[in-house]
Amino acid sequence: MRLILALAALALAAEAGPLPTDRDLLNELSIFLNGANVAWPCASTKRIYTNTGLYVPKNIIGTRVQMTKDEAFIAMPRLRAGIPFTLAKVTLRDKFLCNPLLIPFPCLASQEEGNCQALQSVVDIFLDNNDILWALDTGIVNTLEEPIRRCPPKIVAFHVKTGKQIKSIDLSALVCETSRLQYLQVEYAPDGRAFVYVSDAATRAILVYDCSASKGFRVVLPKAVTLGCTNRDVLYIALAVKPCGDNVLFITYLSGSRMFSIKTSHLRKGSAQGVVVDVGPKLSRIVILGTDGGNSLFFREKGHSDIFMWNSDTCFKPENFALVQSGGDCRLATQVVPGFKRLMWVLESNFNDYILGTTGCMGASVVIHPLVKNADY
Repeated sequence: MRLILALAALALAAEAGPLPTDRDLLNELSIFLNGANVAWPCASTKRIYTNTGLYVPKNIIGTRVQMTKDEAFIAMPRLRAGIPFTLAKVTLRDKFLCNPLLIPFPCLASQEEGNCQALQSVVDIFLDNNDILWALDTGIVNTLEEPIRRCPPKIVAFHVKTGKQIKSIDLSALVCETSRLQYLQVEYAPDGRAFVYVSDAATRAILVYDCSASKGFRVVLPKAVTLGCTNRDVLYIALAVKPCGDNVLFITYLSGSRMFSIKTSHLRKGSAQGVVVDVGPKLSRIVILGTDGGNSLFFREKGHSDIFMWNSDTCFKPENFALVQSGGDCRLATQVVPGFKRLMWVLESNFNDYILGTTGCMGASVVIHPLVKNADY
């Protein structure tokens, strides 16, 4: 916690004079996202989308985020009808905007529903150190209403500075009819090859794709990973980057009773036989929120807003979990990421209300703000 607050203070000290408080950070740097604030090519396009039901502002919700120096990229899965695009960016340059416009990324035409060359429903994104944004597209829309498989699942990579698509990976050969793809992580092996890891909750597997060789395979996890599971609900994966280069992928089911890990060097070889490590028991169901780009993982308990940080070089025990944000009752975090102004950022929303359809006419309440000690506002 001291580390997070120290970073926040150092990053803003030159601009703000006196050291900022938690409240200062929230007031000055909070980004509120709303489906009504959309950048359209022209008024007639907005009118057509609205009149045909392709644009229903209250149905838009951001669930995942990645940040660069002056931009944030938002994944907005097509969980309901009326979501005109599923991947957006907001611009932070010039003057920090409290309510920025959601801009289709790379453009509106690249996200046409039913066009399998376009994005259908992006559920997770990952920004690597080479300014490449990787998007996991399940191909399934209207997930909460009447799920429709528009297209096969795929991963699409864009250069964030140009918006140019540099790779599209068809995952059809790596999935089955029951697959549920949920999260992705990307790393570069010591020899420079890019590898993508995707969690498939329904089949207890990690999809591994070697981008240089243009081939992938499934790594089936041991049955022990499902210990305590009432069902194979959510399979979280989080990549811990180690200074020595021997990176580790942490794995756990939401309803699972234990945390597991596997060195990515083993994943790249295509087998989990005898190399998955039981990290330790979980005292409750936890939601993995992300990492700091290094050793530390962030998480919260299911249904609770307090955010904890765990240094993965230490034992997975409560005494090593640092409370880094005390949240309120209105929103729950869905991701923590490093980003703008060299701070750690939290994406929060009233996702549970959205799932239940109880958000009202204003739709989802989504905010991105610095990770601070007290976020009750």
